[in-house]
Amino acid sequence: MNYAGIKKMDVANGPGLRVTLFVSGCTHHCKGCFNKETWDFKYGEPFTEETEKLLLDYLKPDYIAGFTLLGGEPFERVNQEALTPFLKKVRETYPEKTIWCFTGYDFEKDIKGRMIGQWEHTEEMLSYIDILVDGEFKEELKNLNLRFKGSSNQRTIKVKESLEQGKIVFWEGSND
Repeated sequence: MNYAGIKKMDVANGPGLRVTLFVSGCTHHCKGCFNKETWDFKYGEPFTEETEKLLLDYLKPDYIAGFTLLGGEPFERVNQEALTPFLKKVRETYPEKTIWCFTGYDFEKDIKGRMIGQWEHTEEMLSYIDILVDGEFKEELKNLNLRFKGSSNQRTIKVKESLEQGKIVFWEGSND
């Protein structure tokens, strides 16, 4: 897997001060995407053990609230293979920090309805994520007043609670 960039201190992609990883590779190709260069799976730098160590080090300070995954598309199959073991390390090393993930895939239809049954890493990867912002960016639904998302079709989902209750549980800080 390649990654397009890292933000050591990010306040735009989840609550509090966060460390953010922008992965490369996306097949959604949303009209109006703010990060088109990340559609290419070969864009950026290889995600290596050194990258993992750097990210874990960035997450160390108490003032860092958590880790956020963006894209590209973290839930592309090849990205899941690299991200799942890393997310496990983040969860084990910093259990008090939250993990957010932004995906263009739909939680029920794509992730639960298809990927979990077909792809080896989906269920485990999902188990490490606290909050999932799902849905493709829709330029015609763009709304700059939404918190931590770009278009009104996107949802901010509490993953564990949604899986336990068998229905979507929204994050309290969202505009849903």
